[in-house]
Amino acid sequence: MNAWLDFARGPAFVFAFGFMLLGLARHVVVTVWEMVRTVRRAGDKTVPYRSAAIATLKWLFPFGKLHRQPLFSITSILFHVAIIIVPIFLAGHVVLWARGLGWSWPALSNQIADILTIAAVVTAAVLLVLRVVSRATRALSRVQDFVLPPIIAVPFATGFLVMHPNLNPFAFETTLFVHIMSANLIFILMPITKLSHAVLLPSTQLVGELGWRWPMDSGAKVAAALHKEEEPV
Repeated sequence: MNAWLDFARGPAFVFAFGFMLLGLARHVVVTVWEMVRTVRRAGDKTVPYRSAAIATLKWLFPFGKLHRQPLFSITSILFHVAIIIVPIFLAGHVVLWARGLGWSWPALSNQIADILTIAAVVTAAVLLVLRVVSRATRALSRVQDFVLPPIIAVPFATGFLVMHPNLNPFAFETTLFVHIMSANLIFILMPITKLSHAVLLPSTQLVGELGWRWPMDSGAKVAAALHKEEEPV
């Protein structure tokens, strides 16, 4: 098992983390490039950057929309907060990054980390159930919307068991291996699934605004494509 752990922490981690970084960087570069091209070609170049920034903040902190499907909204917010904060600020992870990078940052207390870890697992299960039982939500969901929550819950559940061996019914090495490999899987999935919104969400509103800034000759091109050049608008 030690050889498998070395593989998970070594080559598998390096590949998965590198794949994530390169994939997310590609998303960012392509998005920025297309935004620049859109602005250059836009007929109306008065882009409302301020309103786009405000709309983005409302999406990042959607407290004003809690009255719509309050259970789903609150659960989703808790889920996102937990899965972002715990991997970055867990004391054990901070120590590992300090060893590899030579610098660190403040870590969560073990008690808070435990609460957020349990919250991540519970909210992942609740979100999955809500998607299954709600006809409206189910109609808008894709396969990955059902698959990702349990996949994300695995490294949190196994991480909790690793940190609390007295509660762990499985072998410590096996649990640690599953924890590391499930985290590696999430790294790989981030650039190729909706998880990529972790880096793309701040630009979503601005991309939407720019998308409606049609080039000056777009109307004539649409009319030509529809063979309606001679008809009045």
